[in-house]
Amino acid sequence: MTWMSDDEYCKLTGLDINAVNDLVEHGKLTVKTEDGVRYIDPSKGATEVVVPAKLKELSEKNRHEMLVQPEFVEKTIGTIINLHEKVLDAKDETLEAVRVENEFLREALASLQELYDEDRQTIHTLQEQLKLSQQEVEFMRRKYKMMWNKAIEEHTN
Repeated sequence: MTWMSDDEYCKLTGLDINAVNDLVEHGKLTVKTEDGVRYIDPSKGATEVVVPAKLKELSEKNRHEMLVQPEFVEKTIGTIINLHEKVLDAKDETLEAVRVENEFLREALASLQELYDEDRQTIHTLQEQLKLSQQEVEFMRRKYKMMWNKAIEEHTN
């Protein structure tokens, strides 16, 4: 067991000598006296008396700093709820914008499909006309060839 002088104990605990004397009078500390010097057993009473006393002193000193006012809590909760409502509103607006854009894209796609179908029909019609024109050109070429051949035969005779 280690014994400490009054001064050493005061330095260790942060208590002044009057508080230590008061603790000794109330029997909260174990002491012995040798050669006129009082020694204190730091293992006895330190956790029972000194630590709670120091904690009480610190808590009273910082009590106003550690307390959270109810108004602050209410304002904080109100702010969080307000921000949550704004997020929900923004989400709803975004969803509505996406729906509108989606409907617009559907209509545009349907319109493009109609134009594509019309263009396919036009291409088919033009291909048919081209085929007929090619047949007509071929017919006319044969006809002129026959006419020129006949004209050349008559001229040579």
